[in-house]
Amino acid sequence: MGEYVIKLPDVGEGVAEAEIVEWEVSVGDVVQEDAVLAAVMTDKATVEIPSPVEGRIIWLGAEPGDVMSVGAPIIKLEVDGEGNSTEESTSKPQVAEPEAGKSEKKATQKQEQTFVVEPPKTKVEIEKPSASQVRKQPIGPARAEGEKPIASPAVRKRAQDGGVDLRQVTGTGPAGRITHEDLDAYFDGSSVAVHPKGGLVPNTSVSEVKIVGLRRKIAEKMSISKSRIPHITIVEEVDMTALEELRASLNKNRSEDHPKLTLLPFLMRALVKAVAEQPNLNAIFDDEAGVVHQYGGVHIGMAAQTPNGLVVPVIKHAEARDVWGCAAEVNRLAAASKAGTATREELSGSTITITSLGPLGAIATTPVINHPEVAILGVNKMAIRPMWDGTDFVPRKMMNISSSFDHRVIDGWDAAVFVQRIKSLLETPAMIFMEG
Repeated sequence: MGEYVIKLPDVGEGVAEAEIVEWEVSVGDVVQEDAVLAAVMTDKATVEIPSPVEGRIIWLGAEPGDVMSVGAPIIKLEVDGEGNSTEESTSKPQVAEPEAGKSEKKATQKQEQTFVVEPPKTKVEIEKPSASQVRKQPIGPARAEGEKPIASPAVRKRAQDGGVDLRQVTGTGPAGRITHEDLDAYFDGSSVAVHPKGGLVPNTSVSEVKIVGLRRKIAEKMSISKSRIPHITIVEEVDMTALEELRASLNKNRSEDHPKLTLLPFLMRALVKAVAEQPNLNAIFDDEAGVVHQYGGVHIGMAAQTPNGLVVPVIKHAEARDVWGCAAEVNRLAAASKAGTATREELSGSTITITSLGPLGAIATTPVINHPEVAILGVNKMAIRPMWDGTDFVPRKMMNISSSFDHRVIDGWDAAVFVQRIKSLLETPAMIFMEG
């Protein structure tokens, strides 16, 4: 048997290091060639690391959340043959000897290095125990106070969803690792104890969730934004009735090659017109150099929720796109973001951002500026409200917009002018399509 070392590969784009987000394997697992071993993250792009060989995992070189340099060893496997580990062979000179002599020498070295010489384990011997075998294991406090249970991320997630404290589960895997079969045994053998008939029981479990991957990037970004930018937020009420009627009409009469219009493309076009009159809002503030960079091109960040967390794909040069072009680009970037295939270029370079919680939105929000930008436009939930028209109350589709500004470079007056301009454009949507 030999040892095969897998090093963190060069994932491209000049990246020198990557964060281990999740292990898909654990020590003792037998993996096939091309099986996914781990997921690593660089900035906001997640990359899967496949196995180039078939073998058994004997060592993992990092914990989820650790940042590793490109070329650093991250996994060791036991493989048939010589493997690729050459530390011993490079440190000692090689001497040619007969094949029989080699076999005798290897046997002697193995006896000197170990107290007991055992034959290599077969594939059957290293397989995980069946569920029926695991159920014979005791269920209850299986480890000392303060001792952390060992389990893969998938097992931890399943235990968390089921409200199970892993400290109460006996692990039968290598080094006491808790397996899916151990959880099956716990669920089967402890159902009466966890859910006694005729009463409720307190849940005393405490789960530790390490902040890694995209969630850690989000945390760092939000910390910088809130600690370095003094926010001023303005909330304004907007009558969306006319725009919603226009949007419904355009969707009804659109051609097959045009995407369905949501509210977002109209907001983008309104934003383009508003910042053309106030270019100081379409800007990035380099607070270390004390310089504000005002951009002619409007590159709108679109805060989007994905299964892994919040990302901000960027619609580049929105000033050169009509509502249909904006809609098509929004759909393309949203799909790429949810699939995790958006590139670094598609997730960077914004000059101003729009954020929306859609139908889940509230009456008002306080959006956090996407540092180092100086402004963000927030969209809240739309609702039909009775509005006074001078003679009577009439139903109107109303929506609040919440906009935040960097008060170091944007005065309250300029912020208010911007919000009122957005309001007038949305309430009179024909102005959005007017040139000049």
